[in-house]
Amino acid sequence: MHFTWFDTIILIVYLTGITWFGIKIAGKQVSSKDYFLGGRKIPWWAVCFAIVATETSTLTFISIPGLAYLTNMNFLQLTLGYFIGRAIVAWVILPSYFKGELGTAYTFLANRFGNPMKNLASGIFMMTRLAADGVRLFATAIPLALILQGTFIAANLSTYWIYIGSISIIAVVSLSYTYFGGLRAVVWMDVVQLIIYFTGVIAAIIIVSGDLSGGLTGGIARASEAGKLEVFNFSFEGGLKGFFSTPYTFIASVIGGAFLSMASHGIDQLIIQRLLAAGSLAASRKALVTTGGIIIVQFALFLFLGSLLFVFYGGADIPSDEIFPRFIIEEMPSGLSGLIIAALFAAAMSTLSSSITALGSATMYDYVMPYYKKLTPVNEVAISRLITLIWCLLLVASAILFMQSSQVVVELALSIASFTYGGLLGTFFLGVFFKRPQIKHAIPAFLLGILIMIYVILFTSIAWTWYTLIGAAVTVITGLVLTRIWGDPN
Repeated sequence: MHFTWFDTIILIVYLTGITWFGIKIAGKQVSSKDYFLGGRKIPWWAVCFAIVATETSTLTFISIPGLAYLTNMNFLQLTLGYFIGRAIVAWVILPSYFKGELGTAYTFLANRFGNPMKNLASGIFMMTRLAADGVRLFATAIPLALILQGTFIAANLSTYWIYIGSISIIAVVSLSYTYFGGLRAVVWMDVVQLIIYFTGVIAAIIIVSGDLSGGLTGGIARASEAGKLEVFNFSFEGGLKGFFSTPYTFIASVIGGAFLSMASHGIDQLIIQRLLAAGSLAASRKALVTTGGIIIVQFALFLFLGSLLFVFYGGADIPSDEIFPRFIIEEMPSGLSGLIIAALFAAAMSTLSSSITALGSATMYDYVMPYYKKLTPVNEVAISRLITLIWCLLLVASAILFMQSSQVVVELALSIASFTYGGLLGTFFLGVFFKRPQIKHAIPAFLLGILIMIYVILFTSIAWTWYTLIGAAVTVITGLVLTRIWGDPN
């Protein structure tokens, strides 16, 4: 292992500095609006960078290069769908959030269908986010656990306890500036951390290219010969069943990516919270659409890195989620290892802190403030911080539960989100596009959409890229059918 004391010092300085800077830049929080929405005065470009940093997480940093190592660059097709989905959200769904003072994505459902629908959707969001980001937090612990193994700190600890310690360290650092600074601290730290991890992945590509015979040109040639640079997959092998069970065909990727992006960026409080913080519809649109272009470049870089790592290791049988961390720790020069591990933590902490604030804001705006209307601003901030702390602890527990999973973590996290994304997106479609459906139609449709997805995910071979489309379609069709059967009270 080549992770030296110099690397360790860089990492410690980074973690300490980011904590101090996050608390310092946040300023004073005088109300829940300041704490969870940044006073609605955050520049659109900062919101844009924060969204990219938030959705990137450790899954992109670790698992996407690992996915390219195992397969090829077909995953990049999804980003075309991601861009299309964001454009649809920007002009179709986003305007609904700027009609009145909304604190969460689910307040719209309260205005359209009533509080029971809002409470159900918000609760489902919380459980899904808790599970999905538990996976992300666990993924972050992988490189830190690899660093700690064999050191005097972990000399008498089993691998299980090393991972628990790694998860806890990352959670405590992320919580520190999130607890004191709220969303404003999280957004500005995301901007800093986006720059750091983009620098990290570019540095990694340069280093691995220098270690390959023939340099970058030779690496590209051998990766191409091995089929690792294949982006588009227009095949229809295996008939209809094969088409729906293959996740990265062009059609499945573009359609699946579009619907997944409509769900994640149109109804998920993790993203909507940032878009609301931009303060206006025009600023939010600009931020959201710009992220689509950045994401295409970002995924291309990470997938390309994975292809080069395949050449570097000669296709050796290494767990996919350990490929990039192993290269960082064992192969990179002293100093750069510390920098790139810091970049990895930057990606992780941006998602974790964003998840904590999103869960906290949904709890505060959907479950506390509607029923306790006489809270003073001081009490709002105090309760908001307590809720933030509780959600951080729950995310740590969730990460520990997922430690035994053998699935590629990026696909595991996306599959978890897909259980409920379709039902949530379908319910929003019912509210935005159709005037007749009421709460008595929307709730059964939403629940049936989730039940159908449980069946599809657990008992069929349909690929995860189709999950959100299926769930949304079932929800919308069911809602419209129930509207015809049970009639319209108006």
